[in-house]
Amino acid sequence: MRVPFDKDMVAEVLHGMRITNVGDATIRQTVAIAEELERRTGEKFIHLEMGSPGLPANRIGIDAQKAALDKGVASAYPNIAGITPLKEQASRFIKAFLNVDVNPEGCVPTVGSMMGTFASFITCTHLSPKKDTILFIDPGFSVQPLQAKVLGYKRESFDVYDCRGTRLRDKLEGILSRGHIAAIIYSNPNNPSWVCLTEEELSYIGALATKYDTIVIEDLAYLGMDFRKDLGHPFQPPYVATVARYTENYILMLSASKIFSYAGERIATVAISNTLYNRVYPALSTEFGIDTLGRFFIFMVVYTMSSGVTHSAQHALAAMYKAACDGDINFVEDTREYARRAARLKEIFLRHGFHIVYDKDLEEPVSDGFFFTIGRKGYTGDELLDRLIHYGVSAISLRTTGSEQQGLRICTSMVKPEHYDLLDERLRIFNQTEPK
Repeated sequence: MRVPFDKDMVAEVLHGMRITNVGDATIRQTVAIAEELERRTGEKFIHLEMGSPGLPANRIGIDAQKAALDKGVASAYPNIAGITPLKEQASRFIKAFLNVDVNPEGCVPTVGSMMGTFASFITCTHLSPKKDTILFIDPGFSVQPLQAKVLGYKRESFDVYDCRGTRLRDKLEGILSRGHIAAIIYSNPNNPSWVCLTEEELSYIGALATKYDTIVIEDLAYLGMDFRKDLGHPFQPPYVATVARYTENYILMLSASKIFSYAGERIATVAISNTLYNRVYPALSTEFGIDTLGRFFIFMVVYTMSSGVTHSAQHALAAMYKAACDGDINFVEDTREYARRAARLKEIFLRHGFHIVYDKDLEEPVSDGFFFTIGRKGYTGDELLDRLIHYGVSAISLRTTGSEQQGLRICTSMVKPEHYDLLDERLRIFNQTEPK
């Protein structure tokens, strides 16, 4: 039985890219490895590594952006705090789908949530000399701890796998009580595990954030994609779960990349709570001459990073927010395609002897969605990735996401209909040729 990608060729490609262990490769490096092997052999890979939207960009955004360009916005700097239509529609969108009130002034566009988290890290670590550490509830998006590392900030983390329910509360209390945590960050639904923190768990996080005066950075990149619930109807329950109902110490990240498949234009919204936006911090006044968190975030951090966000893209996002609030589009139903793909992929992996690593939200099976996790008895995550590369299947090791579990992150976004049979065939060969 022929293994699709020769051992020596794979080793040669890795050597040429100066990658000693494929498990250490970044997401983009993994894509490059697969693409080089495809180029050399003409054989196709099944790309399960890259979290790029696999759906068309929302047409309402495209039309609004074109119209804005035709009106001449390309020649004018946008307001650094965001154009008024976007701020107003972002505030409305948050009310419509989260049932939370955030004033328009606290809704600030950023160049994707990547910039949003980077700016939030900078902001949170300048508020108190005693609070100098970012706490990551892992697993998580691997670039976020890298951002903290680039900034030179202290980091702590723990794997949520064994810390659900009241155990999450106890774990957080033990860490926060030391008084050094400036911010807590997590994604919900979670990248990569697709675990969704419950309202009870979010209430623990919120209460402890208030008690220990720590800011929660909640990454809602996959907002509404807990497909076990029908979350796509504006201004009516059920609403998206959020920590914002349990504390005023929150900063929310809403990205157009996955919600509206608008990744190419690099735009997101950072929503800062009304209380936090206007809160005075003496340390900011002393060091920067700006005393409130909101003004510091906009006029110091965002200003020095980018001087604002692409003018036409702001018009696009404003139009998409408005359409969602008006009920003209159902972005949750649009993205449900990812759940259908996940169900098909899981069935194939499970049938060939793999297992789901993060499989439960307490007693309930995790939702199908943008990501899921697989493992294989007898393999570490790095070993499994190293072997599957030879069968034309690329993913990323859970180790790179801060997970303490052994396995891989599988992304459904780039899967095409023809990939299901190909994956089934590749895994059949895997089972016949692998020694373990």
